[in-house]
Amino acid sequence: MDYEQKYPPDPIFEEAQPNARVWRMCVDEFQIFDTDLSEDARDTVDVLLVFAGLFSAVVTAFLIQAADNLEPDYVQLSSSILFEILVVQRALANGSAVDLDPVISSPDALRFMPTHSQLWINGLWYTSLSLSLITALVAVLAKQWLHQYMAMTSGTPLDRSLLRQYRYEGLQAWRVPLIIGLLPVLMHLSLGLFFLGLVVYLLQL
Repeated sequence: MDYEQKYPPDPIFEEAQPNARVWRMCVDEFQIFDTDLSEDARDTVDVLLVFAGLFSAVVTAFLIQAADNLEPDYVQLSSSILFEILVVQRALANGSAVDLDPVISSPDALRFMPTHSQLWINGLWYTSLSLSLITALVAVLAKQWLHQYMAMTSGTPLDRSLLRQYRYEGLQAWRVPLIIGLLPVLMHLSLGLFFLGLVVYLLQL
């Protein structure tokens, strides 16, 4: 861009004034650089937000079913107890000896312990869901950071240049580009844990 034609030359000894051409040039260059930076970051964040939301819904659906295996089957337990009561009543009515199932009538039958595979499945899927939700949360924060970074400011070109540089240094100090770059890694890790849990779930069928 030919700034010599876009902006008139400054009067002598006023080349560094707040409205000087050099600061107007800085504002334009900053705008071009920041637009490219924010558009790339926003595209990444938007895709991750949509994918993380859909993936979290899928993992939640699997977890609803898998979480039931962490609790005893009260329906089956009630049926077993009712069957034992029926056996006792029949034996008393016939005057015969009561023959109870030692597995059902033992105290250990009331104790429930999920299998190791069930613990692994739920652990992997809960971790996967947590990473997916963390990714979505950080993506929302990143969109707010970018929106605040690109917010228009008023004032002289010098003031706008200084404020933009202040925002840029803050963006770099908080490692916002690095954080946005790590979001796909978190999403891939969440996917890996989910598929690992799915493999364990299929192997126990």
